[in-house]
Amino acid sequence: MTPLPKRKFSTRRSGKREAHLNKRLSLFEKCPNCGSLKRSHRICPSCGFYNKREVISPKKTKSPPKKA
Repeated sequence: MTPLPKRKFSTRRSGKREAHLNKRLSLFEKCPNCGSLKRSHRICPSCGFYNKREVISPKKTKSPPKKA
């Protein structure tokens, strides 16, 4: 026989346990300036904007030399 609980768990106790099972918020959002995905509350890596201001100039990506 398996053990059974002696008494009913209160709704408050159940709610405290289930509070950690909530849906996780999305880590990424669209940049309002360029539309690419960026992390929340961080500078956009593609355009360098944060809160509608340019904070840094974006890095230029170097293309690898083409083999002929």
